[in-house]
Amino acid sequence: MAGDTGMAGKVALLLWAQTLGLAGAQTALILVEPPWTLPVLWDQVTLTCQGSGTTGATTWYKDGQRWGQEGCNHFPVTEKGTYTCDKRGTGRSPSVRVLDDMLVLQVPARALLEGDTVTLRCRGWQNNTVTSVSFYHEGKKLEVFPNGTELSLSPLQLNHSGHYTCKGWVGDWGWTESMPVTVTVHMPVANATITLSPPAHQVRAGDNVTLRCSVQVGSAPVTFTWLHNKQEVARGPLLELGDIDVGHSGTYQCMATNQLEQDGHRVFQALSPELALAVTLREHCNKGGITQSHQGSAGLLGLRVTLMCPPLFLAVAAGVSGALLFLLLLVGVIVAWHRWHRVAARKQQERAPPDPPAPPEEGEVLYTHVVVTKRAGASPRATTLQDPQVTYAELRGPQGPPREPGDIYGNVL
Repeated sequence: MAGDTGMAGKVALLLWAQTLGLAGAQTALILVEPPWTLPVLWDQVTLTCQGSGTTGATTWYKDGQRWGQEGCNHFPVTEKGTYTCDKRGTGRSPSVRVLDDMLVLQVPARALLEGDTVTLRCRGWQNNTVTSVSFYHEGKKLEVFPNGTELSLSPLQLNHSGHYTCKGWVGDWGWTESMPVTVTVHMPVANATITLSPPAHQVRAGDNVTLRCSVQVGSAPVTFTWLHNKQEVARGPLLELGDIDVGHSGTYQCMATNQLEQDGHRVFQALSPELALAVTLREHCNKGGITQSHQGSAGLLGLRVTLMCPPLFLAVAAGVSGALLFLLLLVGVIVAWHRWHRVAARKQQERAPPDPPAPPEEGEVLYTHVVVTKRAGASPRATTLQDPQVTYAELRGPQGPPREPGDIYGNVL
């Protein structure tokens, strides 16, 4: 494979802007032909600026300075250096460095996926012979090839990522070491999931709900597309549902995508399990909130969310509670007034003066005067009175005529 620069079709070198795992702002990209990293001047390299900006409005830069004719999307490289391009409305591209060194280590300019096979080649200037080649990964010597100039990595794993260099004897120039080249092993997206914010048990009808889509693995850039009832409704990692109501009911899914080749041959997608959102109007509720149930759908785990206690029910409940509270207050006022009235009446009776005695009726005896007359010569120790005389007189009351004195009774103690 050494020295073989021909490939069927045009393969582009995509230099991605650095991201944090999410798709960033779209920038211009430089495509390199032949498709090797790092490109070398003696391979007659052609650079093409590609992007979504204005057609024909391309500016090229070499080592930070304007370079070449403005407006051309591609041009052949005649000098070594670092090149960037800028398309109006898109932004400046990442840089591409074209070398003219005595020894160069190259890696194919394509997305390298875990499990792939990749071959690195160590080349001398103008294809001069290179012998006694050794390769290094992050400064650690890997292997010595007395007559070989290629290093095969198969199958690719994440720990193969890093910086590589080669060292060898080039023609009549002696020992030479290459500049480092970067190998990046990419991961297709997998295991897309949806999470709710706030948590499911805290959501109520009328709240604002945020759905977040994430992937367990996947190399940047990753894009996200939201589906509601199988129809695309939004893009991005977040889906905001404001003032949630019955109209938000249905199934939600997110599609995560990372396109690791410009020609579209390596596009990977991961579809999340369905999240069924059912906003229901309930006449009664006990605890309210959200109920969840897990269900299988084509081997995927689904999450069902039910919102209860809508604002209409809450308003009715609040009205009933207010009426009951008013009735209780009214009854309390009536009972308190009744008790106060009784206590006041009792105190008034205790403070009033007693009624004067009623005047005696006619002929009523007010009191009597009894006169006892002892018989002469009677013994004081006698236990039995003999013939005592009692005079009984009735006094007249305030009314009625006077009466005659009463009779004399005997044997009265």
